[in-house]
Amino acid sequence: MSYTRSLLAATLAMTLAACGQQTASPAASAPAVTDGTGAYLVGFRQDALGTQSLSEQATVQAQAITAAGGIVTSQWADISAAAVKLSPAAVTKLRANPLVEYVEQEAVHKALGGKHIGSVTAKPASGVITTQALYSASGEYTWGDNALRVPALQAAGYTGAATTKVAVCVLDTGIDGNHPEFQRKLKGFRNFTGEANRGDAYALNDVSHHGTHVAGTVFAQYGAGTGAAGVQPGMNANGVGGVATGADLYMGRVLGDTGSGSSSGIINGVNWCVAQLKSQGGTEDRVVVSMSLGGGSKSQTEQRAYTAAYNKGALIIAATGNDGAAVSYPAAYTSVVGVAAVDSNLAKADFSNFGTQVDLSGPGVAVLSSVPLGQGAAASASGGGATFTDVTGADNSAKVTFSGSVVKAGDGTGTAGGNQFCGTSTRNTALAGNIALISRGTCTFEEKVANASASGAKAVMIYNNAAGPLGMSLTNTYAIPVVGILQTDGQTLLGQLPTTGTVAVTSADYEYFDGTSMATPHVSAAAAVVWAAKPTLTNTQLLNLLTSTAKDLGTVGRDNNFGYGLVDPYKAITGN
Repeated sequence: MSYTRSLLAATLAMTLAACGQQTASPAASAPAVTDGTGAYLVGFRQDALGTQSLSEQATVQAQAITAAGGIVTSQWADISAAAVKLSPAAVTKLRANPLVEYVEQEAVHKALGGKHIGSVTAKPASGVITTQALYSASGEYTWGDNALRVPALQAAGYTGAATTKVAVCVLDTGIDGNHPEFQRKLKGFRNFTGEANRGDAYALNDVSHHGTHVAGTVFAQYGAGTGAAGVQPGMNANGVGGVATGADLYMGRVLGDTGSGSSSGIINGVNWCVAQLKSQGGTEDRVVVSMSLGGGSKSQTEQRAYTAAYNKGALIIAATGNDGAAVSYPAAYTSVVGVAAVDSNLAKADFSNFGTQVDLSGPGVAVLSSVPLGQGAAASASGGGATFTDVTGADNSAKVTFSGSVVKAGDGTGTAGGNQFCGTSTRNTALAGNIALISRGTCTFEEKVANASASGAKAVMIYNNAAGPLGMSLTNTYAIPVVGILQTDGQTLLGQLPTTGTVAVTSADYEYFDGTSMATPHVSAAAAVVWAAKPTLTNTQLLNLLTSTAKDLGTVGRDNNFGYGLVDPYKAITGN
């Protein structure tokens, strides 16, 4: 249905009158609104302006927004939508405009992964690193690489490199382009958040470290790591390797310093990724858009944007979310591939969201990958002549090494009972200048560490009260190193007192992360490798191949926890 000339003329007259007869021009690349205050998305009726060109339609739509008292911050002519700043009165005026289909509040999405140790929104229910029974690391291959049979892919020359150029365009928090794993091979970078001083891939831009981690899973180059000084204990000195080392890598920074970003910034990022296609004027034959982000409410504008991107030939892949609940957006949209997370036993990660929109699964628990240089943390500890295994550093621990006497923090009675060292005013002068040995217990890690620090301790070891490694998250920053150790190590050390020990938290260039954010780049990179090997496939045909060859998990056939199962790029290419 199209509107009559008289209705259009009336709308234009009203618009021009309010604008003082000035002609508005589209604001296609204005900075995205990130604070959410007064930020709206406006969708116009896509058949309202008949045969007018996209630029003419955009002009009319921008004028309508201005007439209502709004400010255009981004405009997308091909989907008849715009991001705007509106007062309540302007919202009312726009909703009354017959050209307007809807006015909706702009959503905010966030990164869907975090450090494996101490992460609040992305960790297994146990809070500890799971036993890697089925898949483990070998050399530079992470357990996720081995689960996806990356060694076999690499041996057969399936890396994402091909005459037909295939790109993975990551939309995330940014990237440390200086990390040796990327070999300065990043093909493109752009900042869509509007935050200042974040537009250079080779300067500070990935404050949360999330994007660099995601990019490493896709693209980390074999033999390119930083050496022993920057690795985690037990890692290969050359670091890790990615799934699609031969593909072209792009990074769109759509999430800001806090790890969140607006719908408009993300849509602008998606459009930038799609613009890399040769069919859209770019240099890439195929583009996979990888989005380890989600949350927020459903948006008609976002659905329009993802449909348009898919129709232009891109394959869009997104994380389903870490709430253990319904699939979040954008993974829940039509035309977006939703990715769930599994652990190294190929069990569903406890945090992984579920629903009919889950299409595939990928490795998402204790995933090792790159982080900005020196911004990760590696931990070690020893005592009583033994070097401990499974030592984990606390969030916000100081990166310091301290050697000295090990002292039991609590006396076993009162508020410090059971060596738990609880009670906000609990102190022990014997800890001054020494290493505090504390048991996990009923009070928070924060309370224990604060008490030890206030008592003058120079380092803290907290031992678990159950089997398994101990990870912890601290809210405050401390000037002393804080680590978690196994229950058996702590109890053995307790029986050896008085003795000496060492606690160290040092800088690292790699970290273990959890989240559907970590599963997503595995699937995105796998898709790129398969697409490079089978370049005649459309995005729809590629997705059908990936789902039909996935390793079935859970209930036989597709289910709401795993989708069609663990993505298997080697089988998708070879049939085996």
